[in-house]
Amino acid sequence: MADDGDGRLRTEGSSDGGLGSGGAGEPPAGAAAVVGGEMLLNVGLLALALLAAYRLYLRWGTRSGPGGAARQSQAAALPRMKRRDFSLEQLREFDGARNPRILLAVNGKVFDVTKGCKFYGPEGPYGIFAGRDASRGLATFCLDKDALRDEYDDLSDLNAVQMESVREWEMQFKEKYDYVGRLLKPGEEPSEYTDEEDTKDHTKQE
Repeated sequence: MADDGDGRLRTEGSSDGGLGSGGAGEPPAGAAAVVGGEMLLNVGLLALALLAAYRLYLRWGTRSGPGGAARQSQAAALPRMKRRDFSLEQLREFDGARNPRILLAVNGKVFDVTKGCKFYGPEGPYGIFAGRDASRGLATFCLDKDALRDEYDDLSDLNAVQMESVREWEMQFKEKYDYVGRLLKPGEEPSEYTDEEDTKDHTKQE
């Protein structure tokens, strides 16, 4: 250490009067490396996100080409479905493959999602739910067969947050798609709907 004449102490070999080797006000050399590393990490994450989006587009977007357009045209030509209730077995017929109409159930309500065939059709990202009860999958954000039950699913093991999610999905489907009936519990008898009730409810949805 040496006195530089104005009362400050400087380190031997340092010409700037400050402590360390980076100069007054400059970050240490290591800090620049950290900032550079963070920038590279952010750029890498952005590139991965863009790649994932592109792969999703290739996987699902290209599938709604000529075949997808034909399915959407066919869906638009279908008459509005009359109100009725469904057992699980009856619901499974409407999977977009065996039947061009696509139905799914959410929280005990059955919706006609045929106009959303690019999402719920056999090749769509949510096609696994076509003709099935989608409640558990939507509540748990699970898009594989673990979310499906072959027997009636009363959802009694879901927690409060998951049940709230199911109700929110139900409201979204009510706003966007036609409600066509109830999903029947085992042994439950279907309701008899009159044409007047059916027309009134469809008008209310519109």
